[in-house]
Amino acid sequence: MNSSPLALTVLGMLTYEPSHPYGIQRRIKQWGKDMVVNVGQRASLYRTIDRLLGEGLIAVRETGRDQLYPERTVYEITEAGRTIAREWLMEMLAVPKQEFPQFPAALSHVMLLAPEEAIGVLERREQAVSRELAELESGLAEVGDVPRIAMVESEYLRAVTRAEAEWLRALIEDLRLGRLRWSREELEAAAGSG
Repeated sequence: MNSSPLALTVLGMLTYEPSHPYGIQRRIKQWGKDMVVNVGQRASLYRTIDRLLGEGLIAVRETGRDQLYPERTVYEITEAGRTIAREWLMEMLAVPKQEFPQFPAALSHVMLLAPEEAIGVLERREQAVSRELAELESGLAEVGDVPRIAMVESEYLRAVTRAEAEWLRALIEDLRLGRLRWSREELEAAAGSG
């Protein structure tokens, strides 16, 4: 089975205590892991649990039925799951992986816009990133009794988000002051000389 952030997170949550899928999803959100792992679609969580179960990385501990709730299957991590979770974790922490997020891809084609258009869309992004930074700051201030080690990914996101906001402000300033300009003619000439 290939590693994935969601699979690692499920294994990580089950390391602390056995749980049913809803409990895993709830703990992911309580601990702020939903900032780094997409658990908005419960179906992806169930597919991941099925894959982990099929690989023997988790096991069914019990299946119970409460009058108030539908049947709930409680899962626990296996020794193989603990081993693979550690391997995935060490690999993900130690080795940068080439990821292909949308924003850098879009930046690589910003010259398709006129500089004035680029200013407008980049200002919108800077405002959105600044709002996200404020939310991260607020969330970190309100963590309560969650141990800091359980929140280091939020600290990382805050640092990266702060750096992006600062970089965007500098880029917008360069565009406004004319330190970064381009024209279709310049780009066509550069493409023709390649």
